[in-house]
Amino acid sequence: MAEPDIAFANLDNPSGDRFKQLRRELGVSSFGINLMTLAPRQRNRVHLHEHQEEVYLVLEGELTIGIEGEEHTVPRGGLIRVGPSVRRQLVNRGTTTLALLALGGAGEHVSRDALAWDSWEDDGEGRSPQQVPLPSDLPV
Repeated sequence: MAEPDIAFANLDNPSGDRFKQLRRELGVSSFGINLMTLAPRQRNRVHLHEHQEEVYLVLEGELTIGIEGEEHTVPRGGLIRVGPSVRRQLVNRGTTTLALLALGGAGEHVSRDALAWDSWEDDGEGRSPQQVPLPSDLPV
């Protein structure tokens, strides 16, 4: 039996590099995903993208993001989406490490293409997730 089309990675960054290219590590081909780590007072270059929009998810610390020269603060657990043609700069003004996931993609999103089953034993044709009830929760 062939291996299923899956890959695993983790967010450890023992090298301390600013960028950990999770897209390559996971073999993702339809969008970009990077772990970005900035030490206190570090900042990245001002940049924009020709086609790719980006979403930043703050995992640790607090992101200061310059958007066309105006700074905004994104706390731990916060998200920000930046369109392709908008110049941005990621900055760590804090005293602790900033870690965030940067997700980027271009082109139209394909949604609602999932199929669902009632259980692992159900080997019939999948149905729309909206047609399959949520399973019971695990016992305590």
